[in-house]
Amino acid sequence: MVTTAKPDVARAREVARTVPDPELPVLTLADLGVLRDVELSDDGGVVVSITPTYSGCPAMAEMRADLRRRLHAAGFAEVEVRTVLHPAWSTDWISEEGRRKLADYGIAPPGSAPKAASGPVPLALSPPPAWVACPRCGSADTEEVSRFSATACKALRRCRACSEPFEHIKEI
Repeated sequence: MVTTAKPDVARAREVARTVPDPELPVLTLADLGVLRDVELSDDGGVVVSITPTYSGCPAMAEMRADLRRRLHAAGFAEVEVRTVLHPAWSTDWISEEGRRKLADYGIAPPGSAPKAASGPVPLALSPPPAWVACPRCGSADTEEVSRFSATACKALRRCRACSEPFEHIKEI
C-alpha cells in the first residue's frame, strides 16, 4: 500500500537494509556493502544510493528493481535508486556479519583488499591467492579449479582435505 505521508527516512533505511543480493541471497545489499545511503529528496521521495561490485555488474538492474519493489510495498510512493561509482566498491565493504553468512553458506569470504590510492584503479593481473581456507572444514590446503565461477566476482576452488568444492569471492 503506497501512502502520501512524508516518508520516514529511518524506516526507509530499515527496509532497504533487508533487500537480499540477487546473486548471493544469503546476503543483504547492506551486508555486501553495496547499499551506500538512503535519504529523502527535496520533494519528499526516498533516494537510495548503491555501488556495483564491479563495472558492468549484471545484477544492478535487479538490485534497483528489488529496492523499488520493497520500498513501494512498505508504503513509500516515490523511490529513486542512484548508482554511485566513486569510491569504487571493495570487498573490504562486506560486513563482518556478511563474511560470517558467506562462510556459513559454504562460500569462502574474501581477505582484505590491498589499499589503493584514490584516482584511477590500475589493472593488475595477478595470480590467485596462494591459499584460501575451506569454509566447510577450515583447511588451508585448497586449490583453484577455475578463476571464474557462477559470477565473475567468484572463483571455484576445491579443498584437498575434505574434497568439497566451494566458491571464493575474489578480493577487489
